[in-house]
Amino acid sequence: MTELWNASGPGVLALPSGRLVRGRGLRHPLPPGPGPDFAVHLLGRTPPPVPWESRWLRWPDFRLPADRATARDAFQEVWSRAAGERVEVACGGGMGRTGTALACLAVLDGVPADEAVAFVRSGYHPRAVETPWQRRYVRNFAPR
Repeated sequence: MTELWNASGPGVLALPSGRLVRGRGLRHPLPPGPGPDFAVHLLGRTPPPVPWESRWLRWPDFRLPADRATARDAFQEVWSRAAGERVEVACGGGMGRTGTALACLAVLDGVPADEAVAFVRSGYHPRAVETPWQRRYVRNFAPR
């Protein structure tokens, strides 16, 4: 069995279900400790290769995902895999796109959509989810 993230580790957000997801900025050094088992990179262009399984979600900086159905599928995969694997979501700086994705994961985990941004800001980073349209995207993101 995979050892999961340390709940107090850098960038780790504990969802209400107990699932742990790490958010980070790819422009920053990799935190110490084990790497992820799976990552979703939220970037406007092809991400650099990594030694673990990863998925690219095309998402330009300060914007929204290029394909919302693909984004929902990626978020669902992260949420499902976080039950037993070390998973992370990462963009360039680790705030806007990463925070938005973490807030959508919180919604999938049962946090009301209108409370998800505040949940992520208190549990991950106070500046997460940077733009008004990212906040609106989260408010309109509903679990299926």
